[in-house]
Amino acid sequence: MAQDFTRYAVQATNSAGTVFTANSNDAVIGIRIANILTSAITISVWISETGSTDRYIAKDISIPPSSAVELVSGGAKFVMQNTDVLKVQSDTATSADVWVSVVDSISA
Repeated sequence: MAQDFTRYAVQATNSAGTVFTANSNDAVIGIRIANILTSAITISVWISETGSTDRYIAKDISIPPSSAVELVSGGAKFVMQNTDVLKVQSDTATSADVWVSVVDSISA
């Protein structure tokens, strides 16, 4: 069975923003965050599980000006279950572009 590859693109702000909500068992296969400012920023990425438990992928990481970080790379991946929410927040408004690649509805 073919896999359904999906991408989500958002701009990080200084309040918690939703990147996407899992609608099944979804595998996150890439997260790239680009600082679009000329000054350093601090950013956090986490999953809010059902029941409001937050699990951090990265917390308060510094990204230099005009640079990017890859949080999931080199074949790494993690699974989000139905209703898990991937969120991102920067310490500075409209400071980073966030690109997330997902395999939607993992099949056998």
